[in-house]
Amino acid sequence: MDTSVPRLATPTCSRSPGLLPRPRARARRGFTITEVLFASVVLIAGIASSIAVMQSGLRALDTARNTTLAAQIIQSEMERIRLLSWSGVNDLPASAPILVNEILPADLSTLSELGSRFTITRTATDVAGKVGEMKEITVTVTWRGIDRMSHVRTSTTHYCKEGLYAYYYTKAIRS
Repeated sequence: MDTSVPRLATPTCSRSPGLLPRPRARARRGFTITEVLFASVVLIAGIASSIAVMQSGLRALDTARNTTLAAQIIQSEMERIRLLSWSGVNDLPASAPILVNEILPADLSTLSELGSRFTITRTATDVAGKVGEMKEITVTVTWRGIDRMSHVRTSTTHYCKEGLYAYYYTKAIRS
């Protein structure tokens, strides 16, 4: 009697043992058109968003630069008015446009470019109840940025006949 267990057939391998199996056919191909299309869309979205961020940054930079120039123009005009005597301040017209070359030094090479970009106006009015003793002076600078939006900066001060510290104002706060 044969007590041996029947043996299962083992597959025969034409390759020698120890070699890696042959790679699949798909791994040797390139990217599919869907993968290339998806990668292109991601790349285009990244470039478009970076361009939009750069444009926004340039607009902000232009606004900051022009705001600084407007503040310097306003400060120069306020200092020029501060040097005037009371009769000079009293003779100021109620409202007048100002040329940039009246405020800034004439040796600036960009003076004509600044004059074409900025519009400067000054108003000088008597303060109610203090006619002939105090003037309220407002300097306004307007310009149009590279975004074509209009921007305005304004500063107001009071000029007293008897000097800078002639009057102190307090405002009563009622609750």
